[in-house]
Amino acid sequence: MPNTRSAIKTLRQDKKKHERNQAAKAELRTITKTARKLIEENNKIGADEALKKLESKLYRAAKSNIIRKENASRRISRLRSQWSKLEG
Repeated sequence: MPNTRSAIKTLRQDKKKHERNQAAKAELRTITKTARKLIEENNKIGADEALKKLESKLYRAAKSNIIRKENASRRISRLRSQWSKLEG
């Protein structure tokens, strides 16, 4: 248990940040699954829309240090390369 008032406040802040970060990561996982599903179904137009949304969310998460910038870039690169191999 924290001993000082500042440590108590820091603990409160950390809990809020943790909840916010977990919610953002969950949203990223959901959008990623949607994009992957659309790629598997060869839905190029739908997958493109999902990837645009995912790119925006990933870069925003990287900007606010929820995930690393390299992680965001790698995910986008891999999904975009899968998307580019689709016919249609």
